[in-house]
Amino acid sequence: MDVPDLYPQIRHSRTADEVVQQIEGLILDGILRDGDRLPGERELAQRFDVSRPILREALKELEARGLLTSSHGGGTFVADIIGQVFSEPVTELIARHERATLDYLEYRRELEGLTAELAARRATDTDRALLDRIITRMQTAHEQGDDEAELAADVELHNAIGESAHNIVLMHTMRACYRLLSDGIFYNRRMLRSLPGTRERFLEQHLAIHKAIIAGDPEVARAAAHAHIDYIMQAMREATRVDEWSRVSQLRLRQREGHAGAGRPSRPRQDEPAAEGE
Repeated sequence: MDVPDLYPQIRHSRTADEVVQQIEGLILDGILRDGDRLPGERELAQRFDVSRPILREALKELEARGLLTSSHGGGTFVADIIGQVFSEPVTELIARHERATLDYLEYRRELEGLTAELAARRATDTDRALLDRIITRMQTAHEQGDDEAELAADVELHNAIGESAHNIVLMHTMRACYRLLSDGIFYNRRMLRSLPGTRERFLEQHLAIHKAIIAGDPEVARAAAHAHIDYIMQAMREATRVDEWSRVSQLRLRQREGHAGAGRPSRPRQDEPAAEGE
């Protein structure tokens, strides 16, 4: 099968508006991502088969819309538009309150279920091949004890499932969720994975989601995605308890060591008068 050109020739009205629509479509469909660099002006004009003045006009319009950024001599890049789904003040506000973080996970649970269900219904052969490659990398990283590679494959898998659902709004919403997941905004994935048995459970759950999508079973895919987030919520509560236990234990030890160094003051017996001046 021939691979389509990312920047095909414009065959009808060779105007700046047509170029704008072509590039907007690539961003909307998630083909061009934030940080992706566009080809140089000369190459891009040739591939679109438009004049360089028309191309410049189109790029200028896309910059004005906040979709592209450019620097003199540095090239033109897709702007970071994903983070705008969750504004920074709202993100920081949620992160400061545990109950809000749990609401975020509840929200993600429903989105993950819908995404997995749609992916099971709509994934193409290309989508399934990509999911196979990612899950293989995840298993290899797990077997080798490469936690960083496994964490990266985790986010990549969820992103690929979002793309396989073939719903533009859902895809961009989920990318925003996974950006927060990658950055460790609402909870520390490494802390969760340090709990006994958690890494193994996460792998099992990802394998179950992958298997259901590849098999084209929407109901099982949704249930597997829900079970994954349910386990994260449970592990998060457990990690919070363990962290609190550790904090209290350290304070107790510090208090004991302080008494041992200074000598614990004796309390007067109840039948003895307190010393004068006390």
